[in-house]
This record gives sequence, C-alpha cells and structure tokens, in this order.
Amino acid sequence: MSAAAQPYPHVSDGSESTEVKDEFRALLRAARQARSPRRRAEAAAALVDVVGTIPALDGATCVAAYCARPTEPDTGPLLDALAARGVEVLLPVLGAGLQREWARYAGRDDLRQRAPGRPPEPSTPALGADALAEADVILAPALAVDTAGTRLGQGGGWYDRALGFARPGTPVIALVFAEELYDAAVHPLPREAHDRTVDLVATPERWLRLGS
Repeated sequence: MSAAAQPYPHVSDGSESTEVKDEFRALLRAARQARSPRRRAEAAAALVDVVGTIPALDGATCVAAYCARPTEPDTGPLLDALAARGVEVLLPVLGAGLQREWARYAGRDDLRQRAPGRPPEPSTPALGADALAEADVILAPALAVDTAGTRLGQGGGWYDRALGFARPGTPVIALVFAEELYDAAVHPLPREAHDRTVDLVATPERWLRLGS
C-alpha cells in the first residue's frame, strides 16, 4: 500500500459520509480511467494466479462473481479459469421488474451487453436473487477496500442488499488494484450502518484477510 499513490478525499469535521463517498468515488474513477489497457490486461492475468492461491476457493463448487466494467480489474480470465476447474459460476443479471438476479456463466461467447454502460450478462435463465445462497465464495467488485474490511462500491447499494441472500459465513472477496487497498489505521474508508464488510481482498499482487 503506497499512500503517496493513493487518492484520498479531504475530510472536514462537518463532512457527511455520503459526500465523502462521492468525492472518493470521483477520485478513484479518475485514477482507473488513467490506467492503460496494457496495465489492465497485465493485472487481469496476475489476478487469476493470486485468486487461485486463496484457500477459501479450495473445494468450492459454486462461486458468485461478476463481469468487470472496462476500467475495473478484468475478470474475464478469472471466470474462464474457474469454469475450467469445473466450478459453477454465477453472474449478476437484470431480472424482471429491474430486479437484480443471478444466472450461470456459460462462457464468454454467451455474454451479451443488454444496455449501454452495463457490464455483459449471460443469456442463461435468471435464477432469482436467492440463488446467491448456492455460492461457496463470493467475488465482489469494489472501487476500494481498507484493511478493516470496509468496501467502497459504485454507489447503488446493490451488493450490500444482495449479500443478505448469502449463506452465513460465506467468504466475500473484493477484487481491486493494488493502490485501492487502504490501511484502515491511516486512511480508513467511509462506512455507514448499511454497508456490508468483506472478508478478504485480492489484488494483482497478493491477497489479504481483513479484520475489523
């Protein structure tokens, strides 16, 4: 964790948590936009190796994951690696009535972008929000994570709600770039009462178990 390379918003005594989060997100998104396609591809390949060493995935038969947006750590190689091991992979999809659900990954050729700006989704049948209970491990997107387990997401709150369907004790692993992992003792991320923490974080360099 290199504090010099990490954007961090100015926090005053009167700052509201939502304002700090919005400022933080803008800084992190700008940093991601500046990352070259070559560096993102290198990070994607390295992430496969790192995630493959996490003991929580040993013996996992079902993993909930996601299709990355263009500036996020690319999960395509990781999805393929999991599928090649015989792991059933669940991905988020937009269900009936704009409900967020899950569907089984059937390979990259099956993925379709159903709306501009949205990540690709599988065309396999939607399984409902409660399908997350099938997952032995959950890989979650994040803009940043701190060592206390606080996760900063995109702002929609969907993962905070979705994790309510996970089986108790299911490990949640956030995937971020190395400079998006913050030392909670120095630069903690803003956390509100409804925010769900994560158990581990994986970067292209290493994985780390997080503590409260």
